[in-house]
Amino acid sequence: MTRHIERTWLSLQDSTDPLAPTGRSLNWGVVATGGIARTVVRDLAMLPDATLLAVSSRFASNAEEFASEFGFRRHYADNGGIPGYVALARDPDIDVVYVATPHAQHYEVAKAVIAAGKNVLVEKAFTINAHEAQELVDLARERGVFLMEAVWSRFLPSIQRAFEIAGSGELGDVRWVSADLGFPAPRDPAHRIWAVAAGGGALLDLTVYPLLWPLGTLGFPDSLTALGALNADGVDEQNVLALGYTGGQLATLTSSLRAHGPRVATVAGTEGVLTTVGGINNPTELTVRRGWDPPRSEKFDVVGRGYVYELREVTRCVQQGDPESPTMPWAHTLNTMRLFDGVRQQLGIRYPNDERVAR
Repeated sequence: MTRHIERTWLSLQDSTDPLAPTGRSLNWGVVATGGIARTVVRDLAMLPDATLLAVSSRFASNAEEFASEFGFRRHYADNGGIPGYVALARDPDIDVVYVATPHAQHYEVAKAVIAAGKNVLVEKAFTINAHEAQELVDLARERGVFLMEAVWSRFLPSIQRAFEIAGSGELGDVRWVSADLGFPAPRDPAHRIWAVAAGGGALLDLTVYPLLWPLGTLGFPDSLTALGALNADGVDEQNVLALGYTGGQLATLTSSLRAHGPRVATVAGTEGVLTTVGGINNPTELTVRRGWDPPRSEKFDVVGRGYVYELREVTRCVQQGDPESPTMPWAHTLNTMRLFDGVRQQLGIRYPNDERVAR
């Protein structure tokens, strides 16, 4: 089980306006051209100190089309046995690279990019297992480059504010937390979310969001019990995690690819309770009730699709030469991957990438 570590997630960003430039313009490279890449790049284009320089894909047609649509100046693709992401990593003009491939490819791609001396933002889940994550962190430390897991929700004003409220004492001592995220995903063995080779399943794709809530209010747990339902391919369709703490606090988390859920986070304390409105990964409103008093609410607007906040943090860190973000430090990513490894061990989930560790 992961050890309990001190929370550092209550640090707020320097600028209240995520679109305000924080330094020199950075040249960005993007690896992959799928749905998440398209969504994030739209927000990246909003930053005045970000230049869309290069994109890579396995296929030249995809890279060229993506570059044309979003205004990238260069594009790379697999050629002559050299992967497109390697060619992109060798581009001397790129300052930072966003890795948007499926989970199982994160390690291989990020390792090549870090080895080339580039700063890197890696989409969540960071890697397939903690062993891969540790290798990437060690390499980033050795090469002196910035590295961060793209847990975009962590940087949203609403979630920052929720954790600030929980830490302020307004709720009293937080005693339990619950959070859920679920939707029925169409069964398609070819889609990465159902493909064991791609790291598919509810755990790596969804659980990072419910997990944010106990981590941001209670820290990492001292014990973990997991229940899950796996399909015939060994992919987890849904899971329930129970987290325990030495002080008696508890958290219950549900993630599902089979059913809709309320998508609500609750933080319950001895003096009051906080609940989210509008989803747990991008709340539009927080409701706080102290004791039996009438509840009060705080509402939030989001710039773009909400990814500009993490992109601003990456930009600020790279501009200032910081190797890691105080809001999303390496220790949190490593302990999250260790926690996920513990869940997978209890549920019997194995991915092909694990075989490399076994050897």
